[in-house]
Amino acid sequence: MIYRSFLFAPGDSDRKIEKAIATNADAIILDLEDAVVAENRPTARTMVRNVLQNIGPTMPGRLWVRVNPVCTDDCLSDLAAITCDGLAGVMVPKPDSAADIDTVSAYLAALERKEGLASGTVKILSVMTETGKGFLNAASYGNAERPRLSGVLWGAEDLSAALGASANTDEDGALSFTYQMARSLCLAAASAGEIQAIDTVYTDFKNPDGLRANSLAARREGFLGKIAIHPNQVDIINECFSPSAADIAHAKAVIAAFAENPGKGTVGLNGKMLDRPHQVQAERVLSLAEAFNIQ
Repeated sequence: MIYRSFLFAPGDSDRKIEKAIATNADAIILDLEDAVVAENRPTARTMVRNVLQNIGPTMPGRLWVRVNPVCTDDCLSDLAAITCDGLAGVMVPKPDSAADIDTVSAYLAALERKEGLASGTVKILSVMTETGKGFLNAASYGNAERPRLSGVLWGAEDLSAALGASANTDEDGALSFTYQMARSLCLAAASAGEIQAIDTVYTDFKNPDGLRANSLAARREGFLGKIAIHPNQVDIINECFSPSAADIAHAKAVIAAFAENPGKGTVGLNGKMLDRPHQVQAERVLSLAEAFNIQ
């Protein structure tokens, strides 16, 4: 399943969870980490499990949970509380390498057996660049097959805190070099692991034009989806990461041009020379259109 939009909702707020579920977000991330203070986590786990059990089966693939980092005692407590029918997957924050993902996968395998779920039911997303070690170990995501791992995303806010930076942007508002590199590492890791690359949050949630420009830039670079922190961001993100009518028409023309010239490695279209990478990209666009039921 390809996700264009992931919307966060605090795991201890019924009102915000209901509001998130009512949006068009491809996935909802019920948060047990940063959005929930430590003393509220036991209550939040119970609330999240109730949502997963009562609503999750009616919206397959849409309800995810961000658990606490593997290095904390809360991580296993979170997983034990929320692994049930209706849970699509878990988001793992602040991993030091893909080995942390393997640890979570092992926990999930045991918990799935306990809950009577088929092995591999619960998928994983990794926020792979939130720590210095995670940043340095980006290559670890490409050296083993991980069937549970559905995607990777990068985070600028936690990484800047980990590095002791006062900001993650330059004076003109553009990402500083370190965070551009984190973004690129996420794309490379996704390609190496043949999984989805997901772009980080756009924090200025009252700036729809800025979000649209940011999302379109991410899509051009190769990201397939983006995190939302406010319900108003969802529809813009979905629009930006969906193929447009023009995209689809061009992709069909590219496919047709190659079909009309079997055995040729290059073809001409509208005065431009196209080769195999253009055909692959066209096929990808049509695949996305089919996935999102766009004609």
